[in-house]
Amino acid sequence: MYQREFDQRLRATLPQAVLLYGESDYYVDYYIEQYQQRLDASSSMLRLYYDAWDYAQAKAFLSQSSLFGGANLLVVKIAKKIPKNELEALIALTQKNPDNYFLYAYEGSAKEARSLQGSFSEKKGGVWVRFFEPNLKEGVAILQKEAHKHAIEIDYYALQHLMLLLNNNLSLCLNELQKLAILGCRITGKEIDQLVYSTAPLATEQLLIELFEKKPTVATIERLFALGEDPLSLLRATQYFIQQIFLFHSYIKLNGSVDSQAILGYKLPKPIEEQKAKLAIRIKTESFLHIFTHLLQGEIHLKHASPTQKEPLLYGLFIKLQSYL
Repeated sequence: MYQREFDQRLRATLPQAVLLYGESDYYVDYYIEQYQQRLDASSSMLRLYYDAWDYAQAKAFLSQSSLFGGANLLVVKIAKKIPKNELEALIALTQKNPDNYFLYAYEGSAKEARSLQGSFSEKKGGVWVRFFEPNLKEGVAILQKEAHKHAIEIDYYALQHLMLLLNNNLSLCLNELQKLAILGCRITGKEIDQLVYSTAPLATEQLLIELFEKKPTVATIERLFALGEDPLSLLRATQYFIQQIFLFHSYIKLNGSVDSQAILGYKLPKPIEEQKAKLAIRIKTESFLHIFTHLLQGEIHLKHASPTQKEPLLYGLFIKLQSYL
């Protein structure tokens, strides 16, 4: 189910076993907090996050009565899949005791989470919920409530600027809003520009991943323009990115494996290393010559184009680039 349906369900009752996943860390944490407050489980809950995950401990926790006479709330937040037999055993324990609750915040991809949904079927006593990042309007509305709650003086346009600067990442925006509140004065775009570090480089990386996976890129490009990026800077980032992908491609062809330390001179996090390797092996060797030639020609055209022509030229350049991938 999706958020709206889940909200309707929560008005009536709290499902005892819930799979939470999707693109919004904020909403996942928000609903964990909702459970904690409604069950008054601050002192009786067990959090098993990341490396702290332990099936035996989780099972033992749900197998006993609450030491404080209230609810047993188990919250697991990890990026790995719990084996099906272990997962369903934990869900079954919630059905044996009305005071048991199990929230599984899965931090892997939404695609991978689909295989977990069957264990959280209504028949087995569970529900699954997928969250999406709020759009700009929704995000600003949430920030306005938070600002009002903490008596932070900031207007709609400054909050909108904060959302754009941080690539619509609501969790980051809330953290930065709390930091800005320390100033004790009215927060404007000026204070935000001076004190908040832009996530434009992360958004650029996201754009290039989308580009190479042949996904729509218009929305991400528009967001980058709103953050102050220009067509030439995006083209240079694309050239640098494709150079990296070519190095990965060449190394894998020669060695049959991937090692970012040997390729780049520094070690990338494993998920990023694997992602770039997957992109590299998708592209045929002969295609790289077409791509590099296309980018060089595109750079010449962009440098000689009028300001009003640069953005349309970049869109066209990316569309043709995807045909080589």
